[in-house]
Amino acid sequence: MPQLKKGEVDLGTSIMAVKFDGGVVVGADSRTSTGIYVANRVSDKLTPLHDRIFCCRSGSAADTQAVTDMVRLQLEQHAIELSEFSLHTVNDWSSTNIV
Repeated sequence: MPQLKKGEVDLGTSIMAVKFDGGVVVGADSRTSTGIYVANRVSDKLTPLHDRIFCCRSGSAADTQAVTDMVRLQLEQHAIELSEFSLHTVNDWSSTNIV
């Protein structure tokens, strides 16, 4: 295995967000690995929770998906209590809406 140069990192998920006047741009890499083996090259690590709220996932895919599902459920329940949320916004989300 090649040696890393000073300051280089060779592990983990790359997720970043950049704020600008009109909002925030969020991006992530798409690879899912198990050790040194890349298990999936097209994994979606940005999960919509609402039309303006995303969860950026890293770590165990099963665990992060379970946490995301629980957060989405709690957010939907809270929004229903406030009568401010349309449930179809999350369920109808399409990756084509991501720029």
